[in-house]
Amino acid sequence: MQTILAIETSTEVASAALLRDGRVITRESAGVQTHSLAILPMVQDLLAEAGISLAQCDALAFGVGPGSFTGVRTACGIVQGLAFGADLPVLPVVTLAAMAQACRDLNGAGEVLAVLDARMGEVYWAQYRFAGNAWQVMVEPVLSAPSQVTPLPVQSGVLQACGNGLAAYPEAFAAAPCAAEGLPAVMPNARQVAQLGSIALAQGGGLSAVEAQPLYLRNKVALTTAERAAKVNP
Repeated sequence: MQTILAIETSTEVASAALLRDGRVITRESAGVQTHSLAILPMVQDLLAEAGISLAQCDALAFGVGPGSFTGVRTACGIVQGLAFGADLPVLPVVTLAAMAQACRDLNGAGEVLAVLDARMGEVYWAQYRFAGNAWQVMVEPVLSAPSQVTPLPVQSGVLQACGNGLAAYPEAFAAAPCAAEGLPAVMPNARQVAQLGSIALAQGGGLSAVEAQPLYLRNKVALTTAERAAKVNP
């Protein structure tokens, strides 16, 4: 059985998880400003509870993004450091895919639209379909205005929407059928990062520490004064 240590810091809640012998144990800490301080103690606590060392893990998984610029950079940097020290492979997991897995864990969803608030009037979103015992990417992760979220038709059942982007821009999703039963509280978590990381490892998807890089969809993280004024007075 695999032993996967996972961390997720792309949103306001930082989480760590340890998947071992088919069982997952987790820790969480709220407050984006403290993610870099909270993750390592959570990791140490998980390893102590399991009675193992970091070197006894098979791989390290992390939420690669998209998400908070600082958050995804924090996760990548911490995992790189741990992987170098313990000589372990790294498993990047897309945060939006982790949200899709969280929906499936919650209600068995097989068609998921994950929408994450990207701030600055935009959202990160992607669409996934569970088929053949695996997730298929129907729409790759993209950054857009909420009004430009255009999911593809589903094959069967209903499209389950999730993520805080639904709550951040309710007017943009008011007419979307998938948002009526949306789950805005479903967010990226290390539990699902560990689950998807385990699948990736079984398929030979591990990377070296130096190959691990954050997934950024936005090159700019702040607007100039003129750009902010243009948004207010288009």
